[in-house]
Amino acid sequence: MANLSVKGLIESALSFGRTLDSDYAPLQQFFIVMEHCLKHGLKVKKSFLGQNKSLWGPLELVEKLCPEVAEIVTSVRDLPGLKTPLGRARAWLRLAMMQKKLADYLRIIVFRKDLFSEFYEDHAVMMEEEGMVIVGLLVGLNVIDANLCVKGEDLDTMVGVIDFSMYLKGDNDNNGCFESDGQISAILDQKNYVEELNRQLNSTVGSLQGRVSSLETANSKLIEELAIAKNSIIRLQEENLQFRNDNVEMLFTAQKQLELEKQSMSEELEACQGCHPGMDDVYNEAHRQLRAESRLRQDVECDLLVQISMKQEIEVAMKLLEKDIHEKQDALVSLRHQLEEVKAINVEMFKKLKGSEDGLKQKSEMMSQLEEKTHRVTAAMKQIEQRLQQAEREQETAEKGSYKCRHELGGTVEMLQRASDQKEQQLIQLETDLKIEKEWRRALQNDLKRERNTISELRAQTQQLSALKKEFLGLQEENGQLQRICNDQEQALQELGYKLSESKLKIETVKEANKALQGLVWLKDRDAACCKLCGKEFSISTRKHHCRNCGEIFCNACSDNELPLPSSPKPVRVCDTCHALLLQQCSSNT
Repeated sequence: MANLSVKGLIESALSFGRTLDSDYAPLQQFFIVMEHCLKHGLKVKKSFLGQNKSLWGPLELVEKLCPEVAEIVTSVRDLPGLKTPLGRARAWLRLAMMQKKLADYLRIIVFRKDLFSEFYEDHAVMMEEEGMVIVGLLVGLNVIDANLCVKGEDLDTMVGVIDFSMYLKGDNDNNGCFESDGQISAILDQKNYVEELNRQLNSTVGSLQGRVSSLETANSKLIEELAIAKNSIIRLQEENLQFRNDNVEMLFTAQKQLELEKQSMSEELEACQGCHPGMDDVYNEAHRQLRAESRLRQDVECDLLVQISMKQEIEVAMKLLEKDIHEKQDALVSLRHQLEEVKAINVEMFKKLKGSEDGLKQKSEMMSQLEEKTHRVTAAMKQIEQRLQQAEREQETAEKGSYKCRHELGGTVEMLQRASDQKEQQLIQLETDLKIEKEWRRALQNDLKRERNTISELRAQTQQLSALKKEFLGLQEENGQLQRICNDQEQALQELGYKLSESKLKIETVKEANKALQGLVWLKDRDAACCKLCGKEFSISTRKHHCRNCGEIFCNACSDNELPLPSSPKPVRVCDTCHALLLQQCSSNT
């Protein structure tokens, strides 16, 4: 094809007699043929987005080996309308054609096979002896002057289909190498087959581009989700550190308060023992109360440690849940891709089934027509046989009549001989007709054999279609199974989302409890002289009691209520005001 296109371009250009532009049909066909030659045997490069066969890669390597190509490459990169590597390669070919150095540039690809083997397979045209032949043919193009406008053309979406009719006409007019109509029809069939292959390749390229765009969008969404998840993890880690620091500070302040209370109680005991030596029972009771409060303090510290361990366990569970969510999201993405591929396969199989059904209908119509023809031929054969039998009978009767006439009439022999000669001539004509009919019958028998062969081929095709239907049904079942798996995964994700919401609610409750603990101010015993609610002065008979919610000091009558708090699951002492507020909060939450 390269030989035909180069020769046809040179002859037409010399007959044309002036510079060629981009609308010249033989020149367009030449660029399409060169594009197919350069594409032949290109290696498929795998990347994150999928598989890619790029023609622009070897042409960029030519720039490194030949510095003269740098001007073409920079001008191609500066063109505003080109977006794909294929469009850049087409513009490169046109600019090299205008420079009359296309043969010199492609000679580098042919001679430096060690460098270009990473782009081409071993059986590629440019890697074998045919590449040298093509480069030798391209030297003759230096005679032609071309003035091509690359900016106005849409090189990215141009469909490269070779028009074989142009070269078929030229061969018939110049050489007359095609002698029969059968060869021309075979070549036209090959042309139609190549065009169909080209259309299928264009459709596959479009589908692959759509898949690449969908993969890019899915990748960007996944990157955004990962960034959001990382930010949330960083926030949770910071909050965890804050909670730990607050818990450490609270433990430290609680220990200090315990030490100060112990010192104040020991001082009061010493003062009371010095002033009132007769009140040992009261001191013993106070000592017991002090022990009880210290035990309460220890219980509070244990509860705080339990809460810290619960927080750590919740954090670990959150991390595990996030990992599970990411894994299931990846599984969902892969399942969706598989579903898309299965859908595409189903659509292709459905189209093939439709085409095969249409072909079956046409072939069944052809079968019915052929059967009608065979019936007609058999009827005609029967009529011819009947005519032959009648002619034989007439011949026998004529011979009998001539024999009788010879015996009966001697004088009329000559007349009868003439009549017999005429009958013999008629017999000769009938024999020739019989031979013609026999030959026609043989031809019809051959046609019947051919039709039977076509019928057997059609039956084989119907069997193949049945196998394709079975495969289609199997693919539909696989599609259903994949959809079920996808639904199960979505249900599992919903359950995980519910669990995450519940864990987030628990974390929020823990945060509120910690905030409440942070806002508390534990009032010292020496700072309170009377009850905050009723105003009674504290003495040995009226004891001081701390509210575990607000930290203020009250008498026994104003703080005889007990409720479980977020800081401690056990019921502890609470003042009347905090008791009323906590009951209101519980009622509003329920």
